[in-house]
Amino acid sequence: MKRIASKGRTRQAGSAAVEFALVAIVFFTLVFATLELARMEYLLNTLQEVTRRAAAAAANVDYRVSSELEKVQADAVFRSSRGPLGLGEPVTSDHVKIDYLWLSKTDWDLKHMSTLPACPAGNRSNCMANPHADNCIRFVRARVCASIDGDGHCERLSYQMVFPFLDLSGMKLPSAETIVPAGSLGATPGSLPCT
Repeated sequence: MKRIASKGRTRQAGSAAVEFALVAIVFFTLVFATLELARMEYLLNTLQEVTRRAAAAAANVDYRVSSELEKVQADAVFRSSRGPLGLGEPVTSDHVKIDYLWLSKTDWDLKHMSTLPACPAGNRSNCMANPHADNCIRFVRARVCASIDGDGHCERLSYQMVFPFLDLSGMKLPSAETIVPAGSLGATPGSLPCT
């Protein structure tokens, strides 16, 4: 009789292990999918905040000083030095692109400046003389891009999953862009325009 009872327990233990394995697969798939969706939402919101912080800061720093622009890029991704966005791989401070724009009077379109003014005080005098001139920085744009092509189009970054249980390698991060009016651009009050 003892043999029959132990065989029944072994069968029950084996079926319980199989049932647990099936339920665990479904449960952990749902848990990891939920975590991945939460991270996608985090990136969607955070990328917009990154561009907002970068544009607001870049509107008030000297565009000629690369170390100040690097600090703006690092600060935009919530870091004190260059590096990746926390929980935001593959976004790094190098992916924060800052552009200076002028406003065309003929088609009222924002255009990328090919040549920046010699100094921030010079930009102010350029804008006072003609606010629609191509040497007057009117706006600052910040974007998160993998790269920028020759036409100024921003190539979106590929999404990098934390839990790669599905192949979403073709998925791109959402585009994020913020445009703000140019501030002081690092000019100090009373500074003379440069030549």
